[in-house]
Amino acid sequence: MTSQVSSPAEQADGTVVGEQRTAAGTKGVRRLDRVIIRFAGDSGDGMQLTGDRFTSETASFGNDLSTLPNFPAEIRAPAGTLPGVSSFQLHFADHDILTPGDAPNVLVAMNPAALKANIGDLPRGAEIIVNTDEFTKRAMQKVGYDASPLEDGSLDGYHLHPVPLTTLTVEALKEFGLTRKEAERSKNMFALGLLSWMYHRPTEGTEKFLRSKFAKKPDIAAANIAAFRAGWNFGETTEDFAVSYEVAPAATAFPPGTYRNISGNLALSYGLIAASRQADLPLFLGSYPITPASDILHELSKHKNFGVRTFQAEDEIAGIGAALGAAFGGSLAVTTTSGPGVALKSETIGLAVSLELPLLVVDIQRGGPSTGLPTKTEQADLLQAMYGRNGEAPVPVVAPKTPADCFDAAMEAARIALTYRTPVFLLSDGYLANGSEPWRIPELEELPDLTVQFAQGPNHTTADGTEVFWPYKRDPHTLARPWAVPGTPGLEHRIGGIEKQDGTGNISYDPANHDFMVRTRQAKVDGIDVPDLEVDDPDGTARLLVLGWGSTYGPITAAVRRLRRDGQPVAQAHLRHLNPFPKNLGEVLRGYDKVVIPEMNLGQLATLIRAKYLVDARSYNQVNGMPFKAEQLATALKEAIDD
Repeated sequence: MTSQVSSPAEQADGTVVGEQRTAAGTKGVRRLDRVIIRFAGDSGDGMQLTGDRFTSETASFGNDLSTLPNFPAEIRAPAGTLPGVSSFQLHFADHDILTPGDAPNVLVAMNPAALKANIGDLPRGAEIIVNTDEFTKRAMQKVGYDASPLEDGSLDGYHLHPVPLTTLTVEALKEFGLTRKEAERSKNMFALGLLSWMYHRPTEGTEKFLRSKFAKKPDIAAANIAAFRAGWNFGETTEDFAVSYEVAPAATAFPPGTYRNISGNLALSYGLIAASRQADLPLFLGSYPITPASDILHELSKHKNFGVRTFQAEDEIAGIGAALGAAFGGSLAVTTTSGPGVALKSETIGLAVSLELPLLVVDIQRGGPSTGLPTKTEQADLLQAMYGRNGEAPVPVVAPKTPADCFDAAMEAARIALTYRTPVFLLSDGYLANGSEPWRIPELEELPDLTVQFAQGPNHTTADGTEVFWPYKRDPHTLARPWAVPGTPGLEHRIGGIEKQDGTGNISYDPANHDFMVRTRQAKVDGIDVPDLEVDDPDGTARLLVLGWGSTYGPITAAVRRLRRDGQPVAQAHLRHLNPFPKNLGEVLRGYDKVVIPEMNLGQLATLIRAKYLVDARSYNQVNGMPFKAEQLATALKEAIDD
């Protein structure tokens, strides 16, 4: 889905792809500035698809948005159980927003498990839409309800809408000749139609999507469209929904351009393709499928027309081994993984450090240790990326801050890898990977030039006047060694993991040479050109600095906005480059009385900051598999200010 924003003024006048329906009948329409909706059900109920479709229509209408897909920790949990609940939360607004929201205004619960798993997050007065057909005695007992929560008064503080979704869907699809089980599968589309009516979402895009998705099964496509329309009509006609809601486009939130809704993994994939085109190098991905990084492999495999070659390896080591071989061969080489995969790839990353070849190691972080929580988010691989190899093996680290920013972060990681001839870590996480937001599609002239010059011939003259090629003769500014494509006459050279002699690249066991090469490789990383850290401190009176990295950007920024609205002076800074740090970081840190670092780990960045800059940085930590909530952070930061 894309939408055009010519200018804020034009958008405010209604120049938007997708139309909002005019309210019919006598039902009231209430204007809202933002809404948070959560769809929840069994993992087989299609909640992710439902949420994704609602998101796409919201993006096409021109709202700003942020999403949080939450997959069950137990993928194959029995139906109707708490571990098997899948949810999708969408926050959309008529202004700039940064997080999927703290507390849903609306919960769509497809069964008792979905209600029980999510009711604790709802504020009093929230709307709850439940599929009453699933509230059978057995289903309720399975999740610990002794009596029906729909009847025992426990939901009196909420606006409850009991809707027999299954029955209504089956009734609406009678003419299609489907079995009851087949018809029931469309209940998520009925719910989507109802919510689309409630919030005046466009419908054309969803109907087009369903026709395309089920093109080979036109009867199923027609049934899903019928269920979708039935949900819409139900909202329009039933007395239980007396009011619908409008959320206007975010007229001033976006700079002019063409926008689309994009997830972090998709943005990262596009960033890698764009980097390969800007470098004029073929893109090679050597990867083993692992949650939550697999989508990058799936996406890149679709783009052979851009010179992309993907290799699905049998294990993590083979994946990075192939990628490193491709780097030696002159490709922009990438391997994608998550934390457990990084552990397996560590030896080969060390080899890439020794060979000084460009290699992108993309780590979509998840809950650990070991297999841990594959579907949940975490930020706990920072120290592994920094130090998780034998010997002194420095690797630059780049971390995107939002789903859309994954595109730019991929470009930046490629720039560093190609310019300095080094492996580079790109640390995303499950929250960014699966979440989505509007992304302005860049113009080609806005993208950086990443063109690489391969070695063409001899680069050194020996004492006797002979011209030779030295594979470790470095660029005096970047300390990068030349990149020689195999098969180029006269550029033959040794590779391997044993220490290289400075310049010649020959095997060396000389202690002094080893010391020199270790220090040189470190100096190369230390000398990487990264922008200075920018500090958001509007009036310069703040004594508290909140420092973040990666996906904490959204919750931190939202929390800081809340504090400033309450008159609390607070400064904010966010690190994209974690190795090397920006050169002005120490100066920035010493400019504030207090520094707080929120992280989804037990204080890894805080440890690095305290060690390097001797600053009393305070940690605020969470490792529950979910991103921070803005209100939670705002409370913690207010306590730090008052302390």
